[in-house]
Amino acid sequence: MTVTVLLFASYAEAVGRSSISIEMETGATVRDVIDEVRRIGNSTRLPPAPMVAVNEQYASRDRELRQGDEVALIPPVAGG
Repeated sequence: MTVTVLLFASYAEAVGRSSISIEMETGATVRDVIDEVRRIGNSTRLPPAPMVAVNEQYASRDRELRQGDEVALIPPVAGG
């Protein structure tokens, strides 16, 4: 199945793009996508447990994904 991963700020810089399409096995979870993004980019830029949204709703790492889902990896935000 194909999922789209949206990347922001340092995550996008690490991978070199703001979005990527990833082929995953049926039954893959958010955790599997995070692991795959680490393999593609500079894993030191992605914290052990980044905030994640699936189809614009916050999601846990054990959420099972479906064909066409959009997974956003959300970097920490600092304000001033």
